[in-house]
This record gives sequence, structure tokens and C-alpha cells, in this order.
Amino acid sequence: MNRESTVVTTSSELLAVVAARELAGRSTVFTGIGLPTLAVALAQRTTAPGIEIVYESGVCGAHPSRLPETIADAVLITDSEAVLPMTALFGYVLQGGRIDVGFLGAAQIDRWGNLNSSVIGDWHAPKVRLPGSGGAMEVMANSREVFVVMRRHDPRSFVAELDFCTSPGPERALRDGIRPLGAGVTRVITDLGILARAGVGEPLRLVATHPGVTVEKVREATGWDLEVADELTTVEPPTAEELRLLRDEVDPDRVYLR
Repeated sequence: MNRESTVVTTSSELLAVVAARELAGRSTVFTGIGLPTLAVALAQRTTAPGIEIVYESGVCGAHPSRLPETIADAVLITDSEAVLPMTALFGYVLQGGRIDVGFLGAAQIDRWGNLNSSVIGDWHAPKVRLPGSGGAMEVMANSREVFVVMRRHDPRSFVAELDFCTSPGPERALRDGIRPLGAGVTRVITDLGILARAGVGEPLRLVATHPGVTVEKVREATGWDLEVADELTTVEPPTAEELRLLRDEVDPDRVYLR
């Protein structure tokens, strides 16, 4: 397949395309609103046509006729395969180990994939107070693996030590006596490249960069001593067809595309 594209690509389009490709071969994804929704909708049209979408509102097997604007958007219910109460969703679907990939976002991430979505700064006098966990803790603990999409790759977001740990990965959970089901964060997709790890006990490593991005640039933007994979690759740019699908079919009203 020819991946070459001379079309100008926005950051949202780039992240959605790369995340959609990473969903190839997955069966069930627990997704959120925004970039994860864009990525999954594109994956349904490309790399994972049979993937089942689960939303925190209890919708399983979503087939929305347009992009939902919130997890409570009525468009998610129409044509869905099931709508479960929250107790069943978290107790049976998530804690039952039925999610292949959980999509999460965060304000901060560390080398082990622990996430902060609660506060920036001191807990008692924060510079910024954020929305908090929602269902992120359960998604982290019970999905087979977690993908994180970060719009900004800089030392304020990729930190050596979190200001607060909202969603602990397996290493931190095990230290606190909790045994999670999944591998935690295995993929982090940013505007500079892709960080990844094989599983529990390994730090996130740089495995791919976008065209024109150097290893030095990624390391400078990362708040810890970032390891680099022996076989570092270059991310293939979005194709004209992937961009057409995103712009004309997935998000023609520009709900999330910027």
C-alpha cells in the first residue's frame, strides 16, 4: 500500500490515523469521547471492521449514525447491541476481563504508564484541578492492555514523577497489594511518535517517530531518560484515503477534527 500523502494533516488527524492502525487485530475496545472515538470509527472502516465498541455509559456494540458528542449522547443507543446498567458494565464486562483495549487520556504519564488526570501541582493547593478518574482506574486495571493518546508530548506531560497518581499501572498496583488483570499501558501515541512496552515490568520505550522527528527531539520532550528500541521505525504518514474517510465519513461536521 502506498502510504505517501502530500495533503496537509492536522495533529488530530495524525493521532487518529495512527491509533486506528494500532487497533488492528483487536476485538473489543472500551473507548472515550474525542480522539479515541475518532480512532475507533476509522478503525471500523479500515484495520478492524468487526471491532466492538463499549462506552462508559453502558453501551456495548455501539453503531452510531454520527459521532457522539458525549458518552450519554442518545445516538450511541440507537442500533447498539446492548445497553447495560453501570454495575453490569463494570462488574461483568470490565472486571470480567472482556475488554481487549482500553483507551485513556491523561494530563501526565510516567515511564511505567501510570496516569494523572486529577491535579497539577500540590494536592492541597493545585495549580490546575482536573476532572479526575471517572472509570479510568477500572479501565486500567481490567483491560488486557491500554492505549493512551496524548496531544502534547512535552516535559510537563511526560514526567519522571506524577504530581498525583489517578490510574496506577500494574507495577504500582502490585506494590500496593492489588493484582490487576491486564498489562497496563502498552502504547502511547503522540504528535512526535509512539512509545510502547511489551508488558508488566518494562518501561515505555520509543519505538517509532513521525517523519522528520529526531530521537533527540523526543528525548528533550520527555521528562525521564527515555530508552529507544533497537529497531526504531518511522511512522508511515496518513494516506489520502485515510484522511478522506476521517474528513468525509467519520467526522464531516468537525465534531472532533481540528
